[in-house]
Amino acid sequence: MSDPSSNAVLRGALDLSSLRNRPTAPAPASAPAGQPSESASRLIFDVTDQTFGEVLELSRTVPVVVDLWAEWCGPCKQLSPVLEKVVTELAGRVVLAKVDVDANPQLAQGFRAQSIPMVVALVAGQPVPLFTGAVPEQQVREVFAQLLQLASQHGVTGTVPLEGETDAPEEAAEPPLPPLHAEAFAAIEAGDYPRAISAYERALAENPRDADAQAGLGQVKLLDRVQGVDLGEARAAAAAAPHDVDAQLRVADLDVAGGHVDDAFGRLLDLFAAVDGDARSTVRDRLLELFGLVGDADPRVVSARRRLTSLMF
Repeated sequence: MSDPSSNAVLRGALDLSSLRNRPTAPAPASAPAGQPSESASRLIFDVTDQTFGEVLELSRTVPVVVDLWAEWCGPCKQLSPVLEKVVTELAGRVVLAKVDVDANPQLAQGFRAQSIPMVVALVAGQPVPLFTGAVPEQQVREVFAQLLQLASQHGVTGTVPLEGETDAPEEAAEPPLPPLHAEAFAAIEAGDYPRAISAYERALAENPRDADAQAGLGQVKLLDRVQGVDLGEARAAAAAAPHDVDAQLRVADLDVAGGHVDDAFGRLLDLFAAVDGDARSTVRDRLLELFGLVGDADPRVVSARRRLTSLMF
């Protein structure tokens, strides 16, 4: 995750439908020595296949960071304390749900956890891929700051009171979304991506400098492209036809939606080098669109853009 306005609220990119409407609330995890104190126990908890529905509902109030880990995973043991430290310091503005993928296969499958540690956020009941692998603490802080901005854009600005707190301070009233932005967000919530695309396009027609509308348009176009696409079938089709532009674009979209950004960029850059004419332009345009979604300052974008430039000239 890079620029918060460049990250989709990705319903459809990850299949969490089977995990909704679970009746049991997640139990707080115990706090081992050296980990968050009892005062932070409401902020960091274990979650299971059976309790995940409550976490989805909680994400409508406060952003939920999901840490997918396993006991045998060395990098997980490096990353988890960092996540817990940063979440604790944010004092209720973000919570951390920890998922043991070995014990919870439905969640592992729903999040398409091909490698761990894998960190995903939930905002308003919808998943936003953040990163995979053990990343430095400073990068975690930057990603969480961007997550809070993204959550604010979608009206998720609540906090979870810490142990011993009584009356939480009142939240400052959030300004209402512009009408066309509100229309787009309502359409996204309803899964009506063409209507959301139309709303953002009309917002841009009114104000071509509307950065939020531009980012939202890119996000919802990605959602529309990946909606209902079977990942296994898409990968098989792409493997069978390595120079089929549509097949390769489809898998690249799915990879970005699933957080596998480097894989997507590598696939499209290889394709760009292998095709010519109109096909080359199509691949370049999709790369530029995906660069905007991930964020121009992201190191993966910087590296991919450098390679694209070298291939062009």
